[in-house]
Amino acid sequence: MNFRNKHRKPIEVSLTPMIDVVFLLLIFFMVTTTFSKESAIKIQLPEASGKVLKNQNNIVITINQAGQYFLEDKAISVGNGKSSDALKAALASIEHKDRALIINADARAPVQAAVSVLEASTESGFKNVTFATQAE
Repeated sequence: MNFRNKHRKPIEVSLTPMIDVVFLLLIFFMVTTTFSKESAIKIQLPEASGKVLKNQNNIVITINQAGQYFLEDKAISVGNGKSSDALKAALASIEHKDRALIINADARAPVQAAVSVLEASTESGFKNVTFATQAE
């Protein structure tokens, strides 16, 4: 007589350990990845020994070698008027003036362009204005 049970349980594969490993890998890559903001505007920063703290809440205005202005990588059109008027209008439209305004000025940019940004930023109500530099 054959007393064996012919109804066997189907084999089940548990996906829980594999899901755990995938989540651990995801967390590992999220922690080890560096997030840096790359700009599409190519400039050569002046050299200095000081450092600027990088913060995602900073407002960045860039001045290229030709003296053109870019607010967060968007060109500020000067039009037929003065460049300081266009700068003042662009900076006045920004909310949260307590954030830092970082000026990325090319080392070969005209000094008047940087002075215009400083003047427009103080008239717009910015208290924390600094220049971005690179290490010597």
